[in-house]
Amino acid sequence: MQAASRLASRGSTALLRSARQPSSTFARNGWGAQQFRLNTTASSPQPKKTSKWVILKNVVKYGLVASVGYGAYVMYEHRHPPAQEQLDPSKKTIVVLGSGWASTSFLKAVDTDHYNVVVVSPRNYFLFTPLLPSCTVGTIDVRSLVEPVRFIARHKSREVKVYEAECTEIDPEKKQITITDNSEVKGSASVSQIPYDYLVIGIGAMNQTFGIKGVEQYGCFLKEVWDAQKIRTKLMDCIETAAFPGQSSEEIDRLLHMVVVGGGPTGVEYAAELHDFLVDDLTAWYPELAGKVKITLVEALPNVLPAFSKQLIDYTESTFKEQNITIHTKTMVKEVREKEIVVQRPDGTADTIPYGLLVWATGNTARPLVRNLMAKFPETQTIRRGLAVDDWLRLAGSENIFALGDASATKYAPTAQVAAQQGKYLARIFTQMANRDKLEAEAQMATTEEERSKKERKLAKARDIKPFHYSHQGSLCYIGSDKAIADLPFGPGNLASGGVATYAFWRSAYVSNLFSTRNRTLVITDWLKKTLLGRDISRE
Repeated sequence: MQAASRLASRGSTALLRSARQPSSTFARNGWGAQQFRLNTTASSPQPKKTSKWVILKNVVKYGLVASVGYGAYVMYEHRHPPAQEQLDPSKKTIVVLGSGWASTSFLKAVDTDHYNVVVVSPRNYFLFTPLLPSCTVGTIDVRSLVEPVRFIARHKSREVKVYEAECTEIDPEKKQITITDNSEVKGSASVSQIPYDYLVIGIGAMNQTFGIKGVEQYGCFLKEVWDAQKIRTKLMDCIETAAFPGQSSEEIDRLLHMVVVGGGPTGVEYAAELHDFLVDDLTAWYPELAGKVKITLVEALPNVLPAFSKQLIDYTESTFKEQNITIHTKTMVKEVREKEIVVQRPDGTADTIPYGLLVWATGNTARPLVRNLMAKFPETQTIRRGLAVDDWLRLAGSENIFALGDASATKYAPTAQVAAQQGKYLARIFTQMANRDKLEAEAQMATTEEERSKKERKLAKARDIKPFHYSHQGSLCYIGSDKAIADLPFGPGNLASGGVATYAFWRSAYVSNLFSTRNRTLVITDWLKKTLLGRDISRE
């Protein structure tokens, strides 16, 4: 019994000891009581600390999803326009001439719930002209810069008639225009008359040649799609002809001498694009000719880019010097011949400059239709460069004809920026005029003095039409070698900038100003293709 008691006592002591101390197996595995308590505490719910990286990750993720969703919606809407109301005979008709910056901006902004709209233009598309120099060397495809007018017209609330034709006559007394089918394929009807209540003239301007002999015959302009295609064809012709066996050194030098006349943004940007083409592509594919190509810019004024600040002018000229682009300022072209131009130097002496390709980018002059209309208002239309208008863009001498863009003669520079703002402004004017007419009718139908007084107050506000005010958003110009310049309004003065960072801003600004998501996608894709695969050097 005593032995059994001692065994029981020892067993109880062992059990107590084992309860106080962890077993060797648990200890070896790190599962002691203290460790267990710590793990239990650690596994209890704790408030989570959200890091900045998690927030950024979520913003990027959801932003990307939203962007893709919005892009898909925009593309679907572009391909599936809604149903439109038919033309309403009870509403007034606005006839719009042209499909450039001014007319297209007006068409996009005008409210077709108030008016019937008819568009007449020799081309059935809008062309984004600021990037046209890039098309001449294959940086951007021409199709990426055009937006069919019907894409815009089809998305209006009311049907818009679009006629690809040229307006040949404007009759202000009968309030009608004569249009002619100028396409190569003609039907039984090639001439027609269209009546209007309001006429909006936005047909732009022609290239200014100053009456210099030989310009139209031998020079290449840079204003339309076919101009860019002609320059591209002739450029490659000059290069391939220079590579033809047996050419003399003098003839090779002439063929590879590219001359640009005009030191404005168009001329400077074309010279810059041409330089990039020669450096980036011709050096690899025409190594025997690359070092022989020369670019010359001829300007009659004391410096290029007169609309920019002196700091940016100097920067451009120094950049062109680094790129071996020769600038001849204070040099006037007197005659253009088949293989050379005759110029007058600053000292008054005459000289000849041989060329293979001549690009003429000197300015604008009024179109024949504009000059014919000016002749019908001899007392008020006395400005030769375009149609004189008042502060509301109404033709001087007429109550129902409006002119805007390069077709008009205003105190503003003939730029795309001015034309686009004029188009949007005029669309607002027409909306205000429609509201005014509606309020006038309601005021006459008012039955009480209080109601009539209320309508009169609204009518007075609708009659107060503010004049057009141009808001300058700055000037941009590409100068080659992935550099650009920008002259931007900033506070009381201007902010002048130039270099690679400005080039990135130049690209983003132009992409944002393209009229559709379709054009933006195509242009960005063209830039990407050029970076990865180079430019296309084929002739056609």
